[in-house]
Amino acid sequence: MWYIILIIAVVIVLISIRQVNQYEKGLKFLFGKYYKTMEPGWRLVFPIIQGYETVDMRTKAVDVPDQNAITRDNVTVTVNAVIYYKVVSAEKAILEIENYKYAMSQYAQTTMRNIVGEVTLDELLGGRDKIADRIREIVEKTATSWGLDVLNVELKDIRLPEAMERTIGKQAEAEREKRAVIINSEGELAASKNMAEAARTLSEVPGALHLRTLQSINDISSDQSNTIVFTVPLEIMQAFTGFMKKKQE
Repeated sequence: MWYIILIIAVVIVLISIRQVNQYEKGLKFLFGKYYKTMEPGWRLVFPIIQGYETVDMRTKAVDVPDQNAITRDNVTVTVNAVIYYKVVSAEKAILEIENYKYAMSQYAQTTMRNIVGEVTLDELLGGRDKIADRIREIVEKTATSWGLDVLNVELKDIRLPEAMERTIGKQAEAEREKRAVIINSEGELAASKNMAEAARTLSEVPGALHLRTLQSINDISSDQSNTIVFTVPLEIMQAFTGFMKKKQE
C-alpha cells in the first residue's frame, strides 16, 4: 500500500514541475491569491490548489502604428514611433493591469497624438528629440504604476500631405537661392575691397606699378605659345633715334 502512495506522490511532483526561464519571473497563486514570485529555474506548482503566470523581463520594442494628428497650426500629419520599455516589477505588471503590452501601445498612441497637437509643424520637424522626450516622460508617469520602465521613445517617420511637401520644397529651394545670392554678393564685395586696396598701393608706392608689370610679363612669358607685344611711347623711340645720330656724327 505504501508504494502506491509513493508512486502517486512522485507522479504529483513530476506533473507539478514548472520551468521559469532565465529571462522570466513567475508569479505563483495559492487558491487564486498571489502567493510569491518565482525566480528562474524548476519550480513546483501543485495542480488545483496553485497556479502561476510568467512575465518576460527583457527589454521590449513596441511599434506605435501610424497616427493621424493635427498640429497647432492646423496641418495634418501622419506620425509613427517606437517605444522601448521593460518590466521592472512582475507583480505590478500582472496584478495592476490586465494586459500591459496592449495598454502600453494604446497609451503611447494617444499620448503621441496629444503632444503633436500641442506643437507647430516647424517645431515637430525641427525638434523630434524634444517631442520624443516629452512623450516618454508622460508615458513613464503612468507606466511606473504598472511596474514598467520606459527606456526610450523615438519618432520614426513624419509624413505630410503632398501639397504641403511641395510647398516646403519650394520654400527650401528659395532659401538656398537666397543664401547663394548673399554669399556671391559678399564675395564680390570682398574682392572689390581688395582690388581697391591694391590699386591704392600701386599708385602710392613708387615703382610698385613697374614691378607689377614685370611680374605680369614674367607670368605670361612662361608659356612659349604666348606672343608679347610691348607698346613703347613715341618719345622714347625719338630719343633713341637722336642718340644714334649723334653717335654716328
